[in-house]
Amino acid sequence: MAIVDKLELLMHGDLTVTGRLVDASNATLYATLHRGQEMMTCIYKPVAGERPLWDFEDGNLAHREYAAYILSQALGFHIVPMTVLREGPYGFGMVQEWIDIDDSIDLADFFSQDHPQLRQMAIFDAIINNTDRKIGHLLPTKEGALYGCDHGVTFHTDDKLRTVLWQWAGEALTAPELAQLSEALDIFGSDLDLTPYLTRAECDSISARIKRLISKAVMPSPSPDWPAVPWPAF
Repeated sequence: MAIVDKLELLMHGDLTVTGRLVDASNATLYATLHRGQEMMTCIYKPVAGERPLWDFEDGNLAHREYAAYILSQALGFHIVPMTVLREGPYGFGMVQEWIDIDDSIDLADFFSQDHPQLRQMAIFDAIINNTDRKIGHLLPTKEGALYGCDHGVTFHTDDKLRTVLWQWAGEALTAPELAQLSEALDIFGSDLDLTPYLTRAECDSISARIKRLISKAVMPSPSPDWPAVPWPAF
């Protein structure tokens, strides 16, 4: 299915909820989208099903998920599955393309490998200040792509990076990675506006984190002031 067809389906397809991911802390609904003869599977997270958090504003996790998708695409990471904001049967929320993962990959072993796509995800998580990168949020496909899901608790102004991807902590960033970050800073500083979804302070913090990565020129390390690994890790 062409990308434009997927976007059309995500935005305007008839959304039918068929199940729920019971392990998710917020309402995460398994659904299908239909438009004419076309159909696709998706995840639907209505704002009404978001659990209040002490350190994030109520009712905006869906917006953070969408902002993560926009940033992933704009900066060339292509880590977040196609995501939109729209109305659904349980109200306004985030709707995201379902990714079929490669079941032959053991995530409990895969997450700790020195894999270039995992390293890219670690850099992206440092940019968005992801506070919940669990093993189960890794989505490797049979085609060799790697996606990540669940980006609701991101973009906080305080340093809250919490992830299972610490295998490169303190290692020097490569010349291509530094070039990628410099380009990302230019792109973010030009005409990429995330203020409809994040506060101005949170947007400013994105630039600050990219500049810090470039200045230090090393992969992020765990903070002594914040739990380094989410719990449960899977």
